[in-house]
Amino acid sequence: MSKVAYLQCPTGISGDMCLGALVSLGVPIEYLVEKLDRLGIEQEYKLRVEQVLRQTQQATKVHVDLVHHHHHHDHEHSHHHGRHLPEIEEMILKAALPSRAEAWSMFVFRQLAVAEGAVHGIEPEKVHFHEVGAVDAIADIVGTCLGLDWLGIDSDAAGLPLLYCSAFPTGGGTVRAAHGQMAVPVPAVLKLWEMRGCPVYSNGIERELVTPTGAAIATTLARDFGPPPPITIQQVGLGAGSLDLPIPNILRLWLGESTTLQSNITDFGDTSPSLETISVLETQIDDLNPQAVGYLFDALFAAGAVDVFTQPIGMKKSRPGILLTVICHPENLPNCEAILFRETTTLGIRRTTQQRAILQREIQHIETEYGKVRIKVAWIGQTPEKVIANVQPEYEDCADLARKHNIPWREIQRLALQGWYLAHQN
Repeated sequence: MSKVAYLQCPTGISGDMCLGALVSLGVPIEYLVEKLDRLGIEQEYKLRVEQVLRQTQQATKVHVDLVHHHHHHDHEHSHHHGRHLPEIEEMILKAALPSRAEAWSMFVFRQLAVAEGAVHGIEPEKVHFHEVGAVDAIADIVGTCLGLDWLGIDSDAAGLPLLYCSAFPTGGGTVRAAHGQMAVPVPAVLKLWEMRGCPVYSNGIERELVTPTGAAIATTLARDFGPPPPITIQQVGLGAGSLDLPIPNILRLWLGESTTLQSNITDFGDTSPSLETISVLETQIDDLNPQAVGYLFDALFAAGAVDVFTQPIGMKKSRPGILLTVICHPENLPNCEAILFRETTTLGIRRTTQQRAILQREIQHIETEYGKVRIKVAWIGQTPEKVIANVQPEYEDCADLARKHNIPWREIQRLALQGWYLAHQN
């Protein structure tokens, strides 16, 4: 089971709405304050939580109240230019935060600086987060990352949280900023959407619905945007925004368990293999030179196909033909399909999405007297009661050694297996 979260943003998303939703899910405000105080900005703001109503619905509002020190102007002046990315990164690294929260915070700030930099045509390092903006952006971003980590949302292989997000409402109108009036969505938000190719729509509300901080959090940490993934919902957090809108201004954070989403640290109970979503492309061909098929296989594997195979079939006018099937991960589907259209005579390709159960696997190495062979090991279950299900020497490695030493392939394969079993006798 993986612990997964889904951000549903019917009225957009901002940093304080994220904090509200997390506190609503049980993240203790004391925990956030204690960790945020390590960033060295505790003099500059206070966190405050209240339950508020938005169009008769109750939600949690987290305020980041800025503290103004008018009595020592020198200090005020030193921060007048805002903070730059390197300074913020250094603050985060010095704060000894939980490792995931630290890494996620760094990613979000970097993404926000890249977007702001692109808008103004400057390096990310040169972007300065304005005096006011800096403090609440730090509290919002680092606080959100701390909260997601505290909730125990699982990470994927790349170390990012298993977080998904709905499409974004664009909002509209104009908003006052440091540089005067700006059209909504503000440029940094549009740039962040462009960087991730986000789905958006208009809900007819002409206000700023998605803030740069909210967009940076969602576009950096979410794996995918759109409808919710298949999960079992366990708890829903409600975070209130500041504006009063025609529909309740609430960010909803769904927390749930997923059986199908893969995570590198998923515990699938005792023995059940993990499920993943896979795409299957299929087409039948009756007028292609058989030599083209070999080339096609190579091209498809190079484009990320997991498997490719053909079956002989009888077609119209009793022509012999082949049924070609390609199995690939959904993200590689467009490339594989393009290759099929380019390299074959087909006019149509069927696609289906299926679930496949996969064993966890890893590559191990074994030294034989003739050289090194990689071994693919698959197992069922988790570490203490891991059951080895399959041990296979890599064909290519065995073939290379067999050619080099003029020994039968089967002999090399047997030696490799024997070596592996000897090494794992315990």
